[in-house]
Amino acid sequence: MSQNDTLVIDERAVLPGRGAWVHPTQECMDAALRRRAFGRALRVSGHLDTQTIEKQRLNSYGNKVNGSK
Repeated sequence: MSQNDTLVIDERAVLPGRGAWVHPTQECMDAALRRRAFGRALRVSGHLDTQTIEKQRLNSYGNKVNGSK
């Protein structure tokens, strides 16, 4: 997570700060976003911007529907 409370994926686990682990499945990511679990896991009291993660999720879904990888 960056200074401006934007949630980012750290696939290599090298970014500083607190992290949250999620199964690498679409269902798990959907559930975490729907339940707003990232804010609790990362101990963020205010608003957590998940737009970047949600866009990646939608793009991934679109690729699967279109047959792309």
